[in-house]
Amino acid sequence: MEKQKITQSPLATLYEVTYKSASYSVKGCLGIPAKPGTYPGILYLRGGLKKVGMVKQDWIKELTQQGYVVFAPYYRGNAGGEGKEDFCGNDREDAVQAFDVLANVAETANQDLHVMGFSRGAVMALFTAMERNVSSVIVWGGVSDMRLTYEERPDLRRMLRRVTGGTPDVKPRAYQWRTPLHDIVHIHVPVFIIHGEKDEHVSIEHAYRLERALYERGQPVKTLFYPEMPHHFSEDAKRYVMQQIAQWIQGI
Repeated sequence: MEKQKITQSPLATLYEVTYKSASYSVKGCLGIPAKPGTYPGILYLRGGLKKVGMVKQDWIKELTQQGYVVFAPYYRGNAGGEGKEDFCGNDREDAVQAFDVLANVAETANQDLHVMGFSRGAVMALFTAMERNVSSVIVWGGVSDMRLTYEERPDLRRMLRRVTGGTPDVKPRAYQWRTPLHDIVHIHVPVFIIHGEKDEHVSIEHAYRLERALYERGQPVKTLFYPEMPHHFSEDAKRYVMQQIAQWIQGI
């Protein structure tokens, strides 16, 4: 792992990190509280694709200032990283390896490590929780069923056909492989689901399906659904949700 300082303030220092995922050098943003010590960690997994939904430093700063070490991978092929994204396919390894980066930062030694995924990042978060010893998972406006995404998002169909090799009817296994609901039995930690009921990008049905799958298997799950909120929350709602996440993490 290599890191280069991006910015420093009285509360936090941000670094750009280069790490290995499969054979690729991938980049991400690491935030560490300024006060020396050890802190719980949050792996933040962005949504979108390529430049759409790219990691925002303000998010990293906000979480870091609340007393967390935060690492947010950009995913392969972005911001000078090698390789090419394939939308929750092989690039999910970027999230798993990013978790290992977070776990090996000196400031997270012997601390709990949480995973938070937004939108497409929810798929990456859930699969990471199946492969690593995470303490909890936060899913915000998250995708849970890739076939449903294909049905709901005509604008993404061309990309999905490219990365999967066809439609859900032609390549069902490729879509199933990208759908964590089918492997939810491997989630063994509390999950917090946050979603706007008027989400126009990832419908609330994704949240309902995830909640139901976890509930049926007896997994601890908390939900926070906003009747009037779209995919991107208002600033006031966002701040409130961040507070709720911090309180929930402290209480589990």
